[in-house]
Amino acid sequence: MKKIFGLLLTTSLFASSFAQKAPSLALNNSIPDQSYSLTEVSTGQVATSLAQLKSDKGLLVIFTCNTCPFVIKNIERTKDILAAAKAKGIAVVLVNSNEAQREDADAADKMVAFAQKQNYPNYYIDNGAQLADAFGASHTPEVFLFDGKSERLVYKGAMDDSPSDPSAAKKIYLKDAMNNLVAGKKIEPAETKSVGCSIKRVKK
Repeated sequence: MKKIFGLLLTTSLFASSFAQKAPSLALNNSIPDQSYSLTEVSTGQVATSLAQLKSDKGLLVIFTCNTCPFVIKNIERTKDILAAAKAKGIAVVLVNSNEAQREDADAADKMVAFAQKQNYPNYYIDNGAQLADAFGASHTPEVFLFDGKSERLVYKGAMDDSPSDPSAAKKIYLKDAMNNLVAGKKIEPAETKSVGCSIKRVKK
């Protein structure tokens, strides 16, 4: 089983190098306001602007999915991050951009089941991977944290320093970034390398 899981991780990492469609959103850039459509799978609510979903404390965007081995291994880390964000009043949007798997592992009904099982709030379908393209997002999981007042990107990358084994993490980058954001302190590091599965875009 370990050998199979290791092969899955290696394959995912190899594939991820071909996934990115645009340069990653640079630090200090604003929340992308170009046209896109997000559908919350449990409620059917449609959002065309992330700015309408943020709080005055901030906005955390997590690109994720249902089946990536890295996502599965980081479920407890994600729940910990969600709880920390809620405690600090930071809004969270979980985004599934795997458009090429929309009829399979990342279908809407399977997203609903996954969200209910994990008690995930605000789990959105990124229709046509438009938001992933706007962010230049390439992996699951991959995070982007914005200041709520300036709407500027203040942190991006990985949740911690051990994505393949969260139990071994020594630095929880994202939690530190959220703490410093709310406290008005400098975020350091402000950028780390995201590691995970490739976002499955439809080939054009």
